[in-house]
Amino acid sequence: MRLVIVSDTHGRHEELGVLEGDVLIHCGDACDGFKRDHRDVERLDRWFSRQRFDAILCIGGNHDFALEERAAKGTQVLRNAIFLIDAPFEFRDVLFYGSPWTPELMGWAFYLEPEDAEARWSRIPRETDVLITHSPPAGILDLNRRGRRCGCAHLAERVRAV
Repeated sequence: MRLVIVSDTHGRHEELGVLEGDVLIHCGDACDGFKRDHRDVERLDRWFSRQRFDAILCIGGNHDFALEERAAKGTQVLRNAIFLIDAPFEFRDVLFYGSPWTPELMGWAFYLEPEDAEARWSRIPRETDVLITHSPPAGILDLNRRGRRCGCAHLAERVRAV
């Protein structure tokens, strides 16, 4: 299975052109969180419609206020991709699980209170094959630009368990 994984496109996904594979995964920060333009979601969805994949999965990230607001309303977030919030998706006997929470970034989209992190991550099924998160687990590619570790210890514990 050919997975194509992108993240942090911040409204510039068009620059990637048309991609091809079995599953496209966008790991969050598809929108420009500083502008908070709701049209970012329509542009992202149109871009997804042009991609050549059998399945397209997307989660939110800390810049995705417009996606967060749509999800909170309980309406369909995207037409051309499956938007995952603490949800599984099975494709060709592979279990994907998507969770957008960012316990490190108060005031941003999909913020998760640190005391709620363990309960949230405990929902990740043990049989998960591909875990899609925006926040990294503690100690795994979690250094920010200032050299500070910003990964979630509770997520790291769950990743080890899974």
